[in-house]
Amino acid sequence: MNLKHYKYVRIQGKELARNTMHAKGVFSMCWQMIQDEIMEEEDRDLYLEIDSWFAEHLPWPPQCKRQEPVICWFKAEKAEEMMKMIRPALWLLERYHQEYYLVFTNFPGEIVYEDEYQVAALTDGEIKIADVQESWSPED
Repeated sequence: MNLKHYKYVRIQGKELARNTMHAKGVFSMCWQMIQDEIMEEEDRDLYLEIDSWFAEHLPWPPQCKRQEPVICWFKAEKAEEMMKMIRPALWLLERYHQEYYLVFTNFPGEIVYEDEYQVAALTDGEIKIADVQESWSPED
């Protein structure tokens, strides 16, 4: 699989955000650990430095400020710089045993915000659960 074929990348966990019904992103995951007082003070300070850098260099979509049902994706073509700066936050997630996933897509949903580094896409707020299909493995 060639990752250069993807337009967008997102770092997310397993816990769903109520307003989007999608997995929380890396920033929400770290802030949740701070609010739940899980992080040690030194780690909290590290995350606050990371968050401060992003606040200075990455615009905050107005839809996110208003907690609208959107999820944000880094543009893959610009992700290298963002990923370099987010690595310490990933280290914090690992340190506190918070599972996360890198998700790649070309179809983030209806884009309602875009800047140089990211897009915000609308979600429909629904969880779709499919029935288990019949096995396609050969019978023994």
